Amino acid sequence: MARLSSFFIFSFFLQVALFATCCRGELKEQQHQLPKKHVPFFIFGDSILDAGNNNYINTSTLDQANFWPYGLTFFNYPTGRFSDGRLIPDFIAKYAKLPLIPPFLQPGFRQYYLGVNFASAGAGALVETFQGFVIDLKTQLRYYYKVDSWLRHKLGNDEAKATMSRAVHLFSIGTNDYASPFLTNSTILNNYNKSTYVGMVIGNLTTVINGIYKRGGRKFAFINLPDLGCVPGMRIIKSGNNGSCFEEVTRLASLHNKALSKLLYGLEKRLKGFKYSLFDLNSNLRQRMEHPSKYGFKEGETACCGTGEYRGVLSCGGKRPVKEFQLCKHPQKYVFWDSLHLTESTYKQLADQMWGGTTSDSHDVGPYNIKQLFRIH
Repeated sequence: MARLSSFFIFSFFLQVALFATCCRGELKEQQHQLPKKHVPFFIFGDSILDAGNNNYINTSTLDQANFWPYGLTFFNYPTGRFSDGRLIPDFIAKYAKLPLIPPFLQPGFRQYYLGVNFASAGAGALVETFQGFVIDLKTQLRYYYKVDSWLRHKLGNDEAKATMSRAVHLFSIGTNDYASPFLTNSTILNNYNKSTYVGMVIGNLTTVINGIYKRGGRKFAFINLPDLGCVPGMRIIKSGNNGSCFEEVTRLASLHNKALSKLLYGLEKRLKGFKYSLFDLNSNLRQRMEHPSKYGFKEGETACCGTGEYRGVLSCGGKRPVKEFQLCKHPQKYVFWDSLHLTESTYKQLADQMWGGTTSDSHDVGPYNIKQLFRIH
């Protein structure tokens, strides 16, 4: 039995090594074949976008997904992605004819011509959000500056700035800033009214956007926040809630989405050449939760992996404080993968909308979709 276990462990690490080698080789090969006006893809944010950066930091298993059954339906092994398979940026990269964009902290990866992923599960726009366990947005910006310096060294200042101006910068941030006070019993919300707290989150995001803009970045894509109180993990926060949505955190998300829309509209007016895509995850996810069969799902509210009511306890994989968990047989039939994250099937549908959705639909994406951002020079 011990030999069998050793064989499986060896096989797992062999697959990971081969995958990493393959990715590095593919990127190195493409370095010599890059079209003159290639479009890099840079990714910032939290677990919706994290391709595995948290594998390489000293953190809690609550902020990691590098164990089974994460990754079971596509990669066939855990990559650090909080899903059964691929995430939104993986599909966007595919549609843009790019390879999978690797995490910035992946050992041995130092080829940034096509972009890199800075996102960290649990991260917020506020440094204080899960501080010490995640890579906050400000630190992600510092990593971006390192990549910018690397490109300037390799390409020269003018070509590097032109490359950054063609790049698409994708963001998903804010969820943890609003959820963490309730998940950790923090009293921070006692010190600020809701509008002030949201203003702090938006203010930090604005600083990062301006930092990227000053380095040449002109094309940005943003994902707004879902009804946070309605995801499985937040429904069970309050005892006696009877499974209804946790309205207090949903109100914060709603204020954030309004402030984000206002911010981006203002930046477009103020910053020359600034172009953006804002995807309405809020309404798109709500539609799938309320009408799952319309989108090919059987279950819109209960997660595929976890335990408790709605499988809202983040126990998937048995490596976290709660060890017991249940796993559904057909993840593709579920909207939610675990208590806080979505299945590959859901992410693909959302990525499709972000990539090619009509910009005339206010409940979809606009003023540009991501396909248009990649094609604008």
